[in-house]
Amino acid sequence: MDYTVKIKSIKVLTHDVKSYVVEKPKGYSFVPGQATEVAINKNEWRGEKRPFTFTALPDADHLEFVIKSYSDHDGVTNQLDQLEEGDELILGDAWGAIQYHGKGAFIAGGAGVTPFVGIFRHLEAKGEVPGNKLFFANKTSKDVILEDYFQRILGNEFVSILEKEEKAGHEYGRIDKAFLKEHISDFSQEFYVCGPDPMVKTISKSLEELGANPDAIIFEK
Repeated sequence: MDYTVKIKSIKVLTHDVKSYVVEKPKGYSFVPGQATEVAINKNEWRGEKRPFTFTALPDADHLEFVIKSYSDHDGVTNQLDQLEEGDELILGDAWGAIQYHGKGAFIAGGAGVTPFVGIFRHLEAKGEVPGNKLFFANKTSKDVILEDYFQRILGNEFVSILEKEEKAGHEYGRIDKAFLKEHISDFSQEFYVCGPDPMVKTISKSLEELGANPDAIIFEK
């Protein structure tokens, strides 16, 4: 089923990421970590649906999406970047495999952190953040989405890794097997992985080789 909703507010989070708060259809429900197909309610864009993750709490009176725009081509995210309050989006029903199954390590690359935003906000609301850790990989420090938020709720359990910039407060390099072995001592816990497909596949394989239970590695299949 499709729902047409108005954008209530837009907030700039980084140089290429914005938060879009939109109306919530009556009776609409989702589980933190889930996504939906989103299209722009304009003639040439209604058929161009893309998956985006909910980042607001399930019981909020609105929905929110944190979306990275790619201005190098005229695609959906570039069009979203040009929208204003009052413009309309078309949403589908909620779906997705990334859901919280218990304390563990969250591993995200770039905009792949968005399912974890909703999960951590839900955990924060319930006072259940302790015992979880977030490893967040980006190219440079200006790419880190909601850095202040993650630092506030996770403290030392938030680890930012930069591939192309050496900066105090951030690890330098990539999340590979050696990094995982150095930073994780318990491979019997849950693992949540989200990012570009090659990253998800490589990290999942490394986690299994280090002793993680394949059934405890949660990612969007």
